[in-house]
Amino acid sequence: MAKPEIVVTMAIYAPALAELEREFTVHRLWTAPDRDAFLQQISPRVRGAVTTGPFGFSREYFEALPKLEIVACYGTPNRTVDLAAAKEWRVVVTNTPDSITEAVADLALGLLIAVMRRICEHDRYVRAGKWLEAPAPPGREVRGKTCGIVGLGRIGRGIARRVEACGMSVCYHGPHRKPDVAWPYYSDLESMAREVDCLVIACPATPATRNLVDARILDALGPEGFLINVSRGVNVDETALIAALRDGRIAGAGLDVFRDEPRVPAELLAMEQVVLVPHIGSSTLEVREGRKEKMLANLRAHFSGKPVPNALT
Repeated sequence: MAKPEIVVTMAIYAPALAELEREFTVHRLWTAPDRDAFLQQISPRVRGAVTTGPFGFSREYFEALPKLEIVACYGTPNRTVDLAAAKEWRVVVTNTPDSITEAVADLALGLLIAVMRRICEHDRYVRAGKWLEAPAPPGREVRGKTCGIVGLGRIGRGIARRVEACGMSVCYHGPHRKPDVAWPYYSDLESMAREVDCLVIACPATPATRNLVDARILDALGPEGFLINVSRGVNVDETALIAALRDGRIAGAGLDVFRDEPRVPAELLAMEQVVLVPHIGSSTLEVREGRKEKMLANLRAHFSGKPVPNALT
């Protein structure tokens, strides 16, 4: 019996891709020099697609694959899969519901401590032999500082608990006050930025949050303040951030996300006071293995004629 043919939109966790290739005939869209021509070539045979939350699956892909039956998302799409188009074409869309709360909150705390204590900078200092010449410049304590969190959802609350355990005070900004928490709420982000030592961005990317942290907010954070972003690159005006760091208008930044990732501006790469990591908030073996098993379970169920465990449509 022939294996069902599927298209995978972009590179995913290698063991997950290997498992897919054992059970299905896999077409790798991300390796095609001409994606439109590639889709046209495989469209009569492709019955399934695997995508990711960041890549998504637009209406154009549904239109290009008339035999499509299922789109299995490795992860959870945040408005990036066109569910209306899926319903029109009667395509099942699945995800891999999981909790990345703890993993992302851990990383936010790690970035905060790393940039304030200058851990990565000091690692480079030792490796370059500079410690032989002079003591390293001091970092700053976390204890006793104030952390302002933008977006007090599950991840934001996880960050709040962690920084509070380190002796920081917590306040937050978002569209609404949370009635079940005692931390101070600021309806105005600029006002909160003036009062905090560290600003952590943990909100989803929406039209309302695009460039939410701009030059005005960075100036309010001030030359002693630090910015941490574990949300999405578009939530921060990257040009304004680079200028603020270059001019010393903020003290430093810890960044997991970027506007045009994986491309990172050369200016950020050259800055000592910035900690850069490659969008690894949810990148743990535990999260990836869990997503792999759920994604495969969805595909196996569909192609064996059973209800899929994690259907969005």
